[in-house]
Amino acid sequence: METQAPPAAVSKSLGNSAIAARGLNFAFGEGELRKQILFDVSFDVAPGEVVLLTGPSGSGKTTLLTLIGGLRHVREGELTVLARALHHASAADLVQVRRQIGFIFQQHNLLPFLTARMNVELMFQLHPEVPQSEVRRRSEDLLTRVGLGDRLDYHPARLSGGQKQRVAIARALAAEPALILADEPTAALDSQSGRDVVDLLQELARSRGCPVLMVTHDNRVLDIADRIIHMEDGRVHSD
Repeated sequence: METQAPPAAVSKSLGNSAIAARGLNFAFGEGELRKQILFDVSFDVAPGEVVLLTGPSGSGKTTLLTLIGGLRHVREGELTVLARALHHASAADLVQVRRQIGFIFQQHNLLPFLTARMNVELMFQLHPEVPQSEVRRRSEDLLTRVGLGDRLDYHPARLSGGQKQRVAIARALAAEPALILADEPTAALDSQSGRDVVDLLQELARSRGCPVLMVTHDNRVLDIADRIIHMEDGRVHSD
């Protein structure tokens, strides 16, 4: 008869990773309208690792990312992110986790009435301990590193789709997060801009031990990965 690890052993194994999922299930709706999206998903991401999530559209990648980011409640299974058990998390716990994560969404989600620099500086409202002079310096430095040093005071309406995405990436990195979650960050970028962005993410992982979990369909960036997790039909197909 197969024996199960005691709870203490399970908790220890979950705590050793930046992200640890065990038997995650997730569904939308109830009763006859219930549609299950994730099925028994288990994997780990270590500190400093760059892990790519691949798979066809509708395979559950973005849903998984929102659970890890504390944007949805875990209903079945175990999920620990940055040493916090999200399967037991209160709303306040989820907020604390989100404060430590840099999100890069498919849609840039920039505020149209703020300049590129102000959109990046906005992140520091969650970190009032950072002096204003440092806020400005970091924001300008990151925008320069993603190739927008000459667009600091441009509003989103004056930026191309790729430039908006680079502002969103700078914003995600601004507050020196402990984890980066990226959903198709290179989708709107040309090959050189996409390469610059993923090299920056890889540098962040290596230099600061900040893990990166990235959903992508972009075969041009697969070489940065320490691991590739492939999903199909809501399941981890290969890791």
